[in-house]
Amino acid sequence: MKRTELPALPLMEAFRTIQGEGAHTGLPSFFLRIGGCDVGCHWCDVKESWDPNKHPLTEISDILSQIKDSDKTIVITGGEPLMWDMTPLTTSLKGLGKRIHLETSGSYNFSGTWDWICLSPKKTKPPIDQWYAQADELKIIIYNQDDLKWAEYHSQRVGKKCKVYLQPEWSKKDKVMPMIIKFLESKPDWRLSLQSHKYIGLP
Repeated sequence: MKRTELPALPLMEAFRTIQGEGAHTGLPSFFLRIGGCDVGCHWCDVKESWDPNKHPLTEISDILSQIKDSDKTIVITGGEPLMWDMTPLTTSLKGLGKRIHLETSGSYNFSGTWDWICLSPKKTKPPIDQWYAQADELKIIIYNQDDLKWAEYHSQRVGKKCKVYLQPEWSKKDKVMPMIIKFLESKPDWRLSLQSHKYIGLP
């Protein structure tokens, strides 16, 4: 499926929360969840985002109108937001002086202007090579033992300054946490990411 350039985007939801994952855990953030994803992770917790036709095409001006001056950090997630050209939206956000973070599988070509890129590779549709040099953060979801090998493979491809995280898949967290802890004890460069927003009841 080719990426589509649109003057509007299929916006699934926009909301304020506390970032619960990765390098910016604890940071107040405004999330824009863009509809559309063909990566197809069986454990995805937002499968309702997959079909872009279920979400209204929203003009960029209408998206911007939902963001307040106090919203300093904007997180663009999905779905897979890079199915769409992110240049118009990120250019507009930059014009408002926002810091823009991206969460992506890296399965589509680069577009947009970003202050922070979280690359989360998925086995069903691995990243294209251009993303490894761009990533500020690598986040690997751990569902089973084999995912630890997947994590090591991708950590060897990102830049030296890229922060690397393991995150237990939510429904399997009790089962996989012991193996994650054992891995971290022998890999001092890695860090643990927990979906802390879920523990405190935030979206």
